[in-house]
Amino acid sequence: EDIDYDKWCDYIENLFTLNGVSPDTLCELACGTGNMTCRMEKRGYKITASDISRDMLSIASEKLDNTELICSDMSKLALSKKYDAFLCMIDGLNYVITPKAVLDTFINVKKHLNDGGVFVFDVSSWYKLKHILGNETFIHSEYDVFYSWQNRFMEKHNLSDMLLNFFVRNGDTYDRFEERHLQRGWSEEELTKMLKKAGFTEISVYDELKFIAPNPESARLVFVCK
Repeated sequence: EDIDYDKWCDYIENLFTLNGVSPDTLCELACGTGNMTCRMEKRGYKITASDISRDMLSIASEKLDNTELICSDMSKLALSKKYDAFLCMIDGLNYVITPKAVLDTFINVKKHLNDGGVFVFDVSSWYKLKHILGNETFIHSEYDVFYSWQNRFMEKHNLSDMLLNFFVRNGDTYDRFEERHLQRGWSEEELTKMLKKAGFTEISVYDELKFIAPNPESARLVFVCK
């Protein structure tokens, strides 16, 4: 509920137009439970979507009609065809921890892009992971759900360790479950260098949901690569 997926889909399509592309086929990396996938599918795109989690893909499958789903690490994703565009949105690349895996992902995407195709992805910025989430704890409370979000930033490795505890109302009691997330903070310079090494020659970087360059305190960076 914190993410306006329709707004993001509008933004992605505007980025396509701004960068002179009109894709028909899409491959979405780190699709999760398919919240963005189902919206892009309804907009008429022919989509292949992948995620490393079978549980998330199972949920995604209930929302989709014609999308092909693949369970795979994005750095090792085996594809049998090329696409007009690749997407990896809402922190997907932050979960790729090592430079080698990020570079392998970029090389794989470039290899499977049609001529004139585009790769759009975003990352939570290093600034956000270090200074906004940092070592803070956040609390969210509603009638049906309560959760705590504890963050620990390990500066030596640029890693953010996030522990979330959820309490969800079930009748007169609450069910408790826990999630742990590990994300790496990548700088614009690091990612641009690896994109160029993978063969991308046109790289634009935007502030979150905007069409201007990010600033040093931007929370999210959006890359458009050709």
